[in-house]
Amino acid sequence: MSGYIEKSGYIENMRANEYTNTYKNLIYSVLICLLSVFNIQETVASDGGETEKFNIGEMINHHIKDSHVWEITHGVVIHLPIILYSAPDGLVVFSSENFFNEGHQEVPYMGYVLEHEHISRQDGVSVLDFSITKNVLFIFIDAFIMLFVFLAVAKGYRKNIGKAPKGIQSLFEPIIIFIRDEVVKPSIGEKYQRYLPYLLTLFFFIWFGNLIGLVPGAANMTGNIAVTCVLAIATFFITNLSGKKTYWSHIFNTPGVPWWLRPIILPVEIIGVLTKPVSLMVRLFVSITAGHIVVLSLISLTFIFHSWMVGFGSTVIVTLITIIELLVATIQAYVFTMFTSLYIGMAVEEHH
Repeated sequence: MSGYIEKSGYIENMRANEYTNTYKNLIYSVLICLLSVFNIQETVASDGGETEKFNIGEMINHHIKDSHVWEITHGVVIHLPIILYSAPDGLVVFSSENFFNEGHQEVPYMGYVLEHEHISRQDGVSVLDFSITKNVLFIFIDAFIMLFVFLAVAKGYRKNIGKAPKGIQSLFEPIIIFIRDEVVKPSIGEKYQRYLPYLLTLFFFIWFGNLIGLVPGAANMTGNIAVTCVLAIATFFITNLSGKKTYWSHIFNTPGVPWWLRPIILPVEIIGVLTKPVSLMVRLFVSITAGHIVVLSLISLTFIFHSWMVGFGSTVIVTLITIIELLVATIQAYVFTMFTSLYIGMAVEEHH
């Protein structure tokens, strides 16, 4: 299989993709560091006639981080349910609205305190938090959209047996076939069908999540490292639990390596096994979050310079970047699925 991958150009594409992502993430990181160093602030008028400082970092963090409140737009807020368990109270359910007073300041409720989106008890007793946060809500929305779309696609297949696809089936069938024939099959080989449901689910979950995150007022779901971590852990377990004798022998008894060098090679191989899911997790998290930060930073220029010309210019640039982000949303879903397929393919490869 290794020879097949080399001939098909997969390794070259992987390296080119890595270089592109590295340079792009470097540019994003420099921009983020500059914003952090200068901590750009601007004085703006508040409702009471007094002045308050416009802080770019605070505004960006407010939009990209998870929250117990879904703010669709200014003044339009949906308070999400708080679900807590503690030994003294047992299971407690209430609205996050109770944590805020009329001035939108955080206040204690029933002995619980919300500080920086972290809930704790005032008496120090440990709390299990099962609350529906903004990211959790959008995970459910993503899953609902997937169910709606692919139940409709399945219905179309049943209706159009032996006929050309129609409607929503005709839209998603080429994408499904592309992932199957151009990504999964070449990477895994003959046993691809066993892993195809997971890989298709992985691709569309990430893709839909990336696209939803570009909608104004939506959550930065795939830009949350906890979400990408769970996806990477799932890939890690599926890959290593599927590993054949050849896969593990290359790790613990690397062929062609002198015996005295194997104690050095073994830790390197084990680190390689562990860093594969980490690279998947960080790549998706950084790419999506960096894109949001760039867009929000450009929007902030309007409030800094108080100029309609700057506002018009930033709007044009943000529109162009958003179009690029649509492409990035698709590429990142493809890259995550492709590398997962390659890792599984290396694990299930039989000895030649």
